[in-house]
Amino acid sequence: MARTKTSLGAGARLSDFLSASLLARVFPADLVNRVLDAHGCNSQRIRSFPAVAGVYYCMALNLYPEAAYEEVFAVVAQGLAWAEGKPSSTTVHKSSVSELRRKIGATPLRDLMHRACLPLARPQAHPDAFFAGCRVVAIDGSNFDIPDEVDNVAQFGYPGSRTGQAGYPQAQCAVLVECATHAILDANIGPYRAPEWELCLPLLASLKPGMLCLADRGFRGHAQWCAARASGADLLWRCASNQILPVLQPLADGSWLSALYPNDRARRRGVDGVPVRIIEYTLPQHSGSTASYRLMTSLLDPESAPALSLAALYHERWQVESVFDELKTHLLRQRRVFRSKTPELVRQEFYGWVLAHYAVRWLMHQAASEYRQSHHALSFTAHVQLVRRTQPQSGAFPPSAA
Repeated sequence: MARTKTSLGAGARLSDFLSASLLARVFPADLVNRVLDAHGCNSQRIRSFPAVAGVYYCMALNLYPEAAYEEVFAVVAQGLAWAEGKPSSTTVHKSSVSELRRKIGATPLRDLMHRACLPLARPQAHPDAFFAGCRVVAIDGSNFDIPDEVDNVAQFGYPGSRTGQAGYPQAQCAVLVECATHAILDANIGPYRAPEWELCLPLLASLKPGMLCLADRGFRGHAQWCAARASGADLLWRCASNQILPVLQPLADGSWLSALYPNDRARRRGVDGVPVRIIEYTLPQHSGSTASYRLMTSLLDPESAPALSLAALYHERWQVESVFDELKTHLLRQRRVFRSKTPELVRQEFYGWVLAHYAVRWLMHQAASEYRQSHHALSFTAHVQLVRRTQPQSGAFPPSAA
C-alpha cells in the first residue's frame, strides 16, 4: 500500500505514529509518555529510537522471541520510518537498543501494567466471569529460566536438581488473573526461593471489593487471609485437610461455619477468630481413587453461594495454569530462557512479557465481545500469530484511525 508523506505538527513525537498498532491501542502512546515522564526516563528530544518506542520494543521482544534484537526493532521501526516519510526503517545498532533498555529500566513497565492492565469482562456481556455478583479472579505463582550470568545468579538463585544444581538460574513470579478472560491484572517477580506469599503480597493492592479471589493451599494462614480480606474482596481458598477448623454451625448444604484463628492459643481461648465457611468434597480420579478438597470462603450465606456451586467454581483456579502455559509455551516458544543478562533487565523483560500477553488477550476480548463467543472458544496461539503478522504494518495508518 502506498503511503502518503505526512508532515509533523510542532512538538510531535515520532513514536506517536505507532498509534494504529495493537500495542499502542492497548497502551496508548500518551499514557506511555506520562509514565516515562513520571519516572524521569523519557526522551528529551526527537530521536531515531525514542523512549516511548523503547517501551513498545520491550513488549515486542516477547512477540518475536526467536528474533534478534535488531530484527525486533525493525518491526517497531516501521511506524517511525513512516512518520519521518522515509521509504525504509531506520537502522539501530544492538548497543543503542541495550543502552535505551538500561535507561528505561523495569519500573516504568511495571507502572504501565498497573495503570493499563484492567479487568476486561463486563457483567451483562460476560456473565460467566462473575459469581454471585463478584468478578472471579485467581492468584498463583510459577518460575522460569533466566540467563546464567553472575548477577542473575546472585539476585535470583538456582533451583535444586538431582545433580545438585539446575542448568539455569530461575526467577519466580506471581500473577493475579481474571479467570474468564485470562487477563493478567497484576504481576510480581522475585528470587527463586522467595516465599510465594511474599511475592503475592503486593498483588493484593489490585484486589478490589466486588472480586472473588481463588487460591490454592499455599495461602491459608490467618495473617494471609486477613491481609487479603482487607482489600474488600471475597475469598475462596483451598486449605489443608488437617487444618483445625472447628464446626461452629452446620449448614443445610453440607458446609459449616467455622473460625480461622491466628494460633492454637487463640483458638483454645476462642479469641481473635475470623468467621469462615468450610466446604468439603471429593472428586473421582482416573485411577479409581478420589481426591479430597477442603475449601475456605468468606461467602457465609449458603443461599446466595451454595456449596455445590462453590465447589464447581473453585476449579476455575486452573485457568491460571493456562495463563502460564500461554506465557511460557505460546509467547516464548522454543526460546525457554529470557534474553536479559542483568537482574534489572530481567525484571523489565518480565513486565514486557506480561504486557504483551495482556495485549493479545485484549484483542481476543474484542473478538469475543463482538461475536458473542466465550473467551475459552478462541485460540490464543492464533491471535499471537495475528499480532505478529500485523505489527510490522503498525505505521501504515495515521493515529486518527486507531
